[in-house]
Amino acid sequence: MAVNYYIGIDLGTSGLKGILVAENGAIVRQASASYGVSYPRQGWTEQNPSDWIVALDDVMERLLCDDAQSDTNDITNNESGTLNNAKCVKGISFGGQMHGLVALDGRGEVIRPCILWNDGRTEKQTAYLNETVGKQILSDCTGNIAFAGFTAPKLLWLKQNEPQNFEKIAKIMLPKDYLAYYLSGVAATDYSDASGTLLLDVEHKCWSQKMANVCGISLQMLPQLHESFDVVGRIKPQIAHRYGINDDVNVIIGAGDNAAAAVGTGAVNDGDCNVSLGTSGTIFICQDKFAVDDNNALHSFAHANGKWHLMGCILSAASCRKWWLEDILGTDDYVADEQRIADVDSGNVIFLPYLSGERSPHNDVNAKGAFVGLTATTTTAQMSRAVLEGVAFAIRDCLEVARANGLSVRSTNLCGGGARSAAWRQVFADVLNMPVHILTTEQGPSYGAAILAMVGCGAYSDVATAAKRIVSVKQTILPSPQNVAKLQTKYEIFTKLYPALRGLMS
Repeated sequence: MAVNYYIGIDLGTSGLKGILVAENGAIVRQASASYGVSYPRQGWTEQNPSDWIVALDDVMERLLCDDAQSDTNDITNNESGTLNNAKCVKGISFGGQMHGLVALDGRGEVIRPCILWNDGRTEKQTAYLNETVGKQILSDCTGNIAFAGFTAPKLLWLKQNEPQNFEKIAKIMLPKDYLAYYLSGVAATDYSDASGTLLLDVEHKCWSQKMANVCGISLQMLPQLHESFDVVGRIKPQIAHRYGINDDVNVIIGAGDNAAAAVGTGAVNDGDCNVSLGTSGTIFICQDKFAVDDNNALHSFAHANGKWHLMGCILSAASCRKWWLEDILGTDDYVADEQRIADVDSGNVIFLPYLSGERSPHNDVNAKGAFVGLTATTTTAQMSRAVLEGVAFAIRDCLEVARANGLSVRSTNLCGGGARSAAWRQVFADVLNMPVHILTTEQGPSYGAAILAMVGCGAYSDVATAAKRIVSVKQTILPSPQNVAKLQTKYEIFTKLYPALRGLMS
């Protein structure tokens, strides 16, 4: 009996990853391709969507061609037989970096490079939205206030600084949706990704006319709205032929990276929690009913399961460790760093992880990172551990906001590149004072995207059913009572440092 396969694509900040997954969740093949980030000015980050397409074509070829080379380091093939017929692929879906502005003209051509999620050029526009339009109006219209990384401030920046490009806009897209558009010709998005534009009425799942007016755009410029598991079209015949697959392969719109990662870790039921440690860090808490954080410190977004979630995002997570080890210490030996900090107490050293400003819960593009508590006897090993703790403290800041709003979270999944660190896993269990679950399959958004493809193609009736059947826990890390007490004391100091330092370093 032929096995049906599904493809999940993760469009990340530094590269694109694809996985080929069997209907039972077994990963058959995976491949990845990298691309660069452009920094036209300090604090600006851009990418050319054409680079994403080159990466997608490369990854698809290696996933589907029998004689192509896939990424061999992490291949898991639990299926009997071999993949020798790409004609068994039924659907493809996406997870991807959120908030980016992809602007197309009337011919469907990209007008300018995509302004990315972590771009900091929109401070003035963000302030205008929050202070002049008003946070209450924004919250009433969308469930959220403006953050510098959101799409709406980027549109205002483009209107004010590149009016000729703004006038050319016929269609506005998010990064992963440009891939779906390339494959299907359909301009669509999903509610989870659209939630991060500040253009969506998240509660009622429709575009906000009032916010479109504020940004000077028409609703016709915005893509069709769908649930994350909806089929939006079929793959173009010419692309199907090039990939060697049938031209009836479904294109499922997918979800923003955090919602897709949550699906991939099984965080799909009310109260479920997922922490992701990628370039940025997020805490994702599922809700069956729409709710808004009282102070809009957390995002109120739609979930890929058809419901909602609260999410906190810190702009620097695993990137903090990369900066510390590679840029400051001049090493990329993460294994050696794990060994040297295994039994190290960071002492009084505290790290503030605001290397790129901060989003949740402070919403401050001018926030700065810092080491506090250094002495003449402080070691680099202590500072390494303080970096891990500081990122966990920042995530806990977001968790405390959710708790203050009545949400009860008793455990969390941990995923992303940072989750591979055994030391970091234990730090999170101790800082959050809850069990931390590590999943059998740690593929982040790409795995969630593959699950969404299965649901879209009818292999499973809904996202919760698919996640229950497919996702399993490999390891649970319990908090150490002794460490919990120490880190609670440090966390209380951590919470006082940002307010004390704010304004001193701009």
